[in-house]
Amino acid sequence: QVQLVESGGNLVQPGGSLKLSCAASRRIYSIYDMGWYRQAPGKQRELVAVFIRGGSTNYADSVKGRFTISRDNVKNTMYLQMNSLKPEDTAVYYCNVRVPATDGRDFDYWGQGTQVTVAS
Repeated sequence: QVQLVESGGNLVQPGGSLKLSCAASRRIYSIYDMGWYRQAPGKQRELVAVFIRGGSTNYADSVKGRFTISRDNVKNTMYLQMNSLKPEDTAVYYCNVRVPATDGRDFDYWGQGTQVTVAS
């Protein structure tokens, strides 16, 4: 069992910055797929930034050049640095870890989410 807890969400002005954290209750292998998703009111949950098989990264076009995903394997924590925030970035942000299961299917662990609101 893995528990994920996000933190760092807040109200911020357009153009500002926030750094989100996702702490895991136990060690997560760095080769697992993991990353950040978000869901705005009236919209489906969408990919924001992910590590793919512990190597490459994938960013949504809307956040490229502004957001950076990173992790600290010692602290079992993943981060999302968000710069030049826009009102359209307003959403609940969720961290995700995809873990291989014994039946051959991947299992997704999700945090509870943290609210990011970008407004004047």
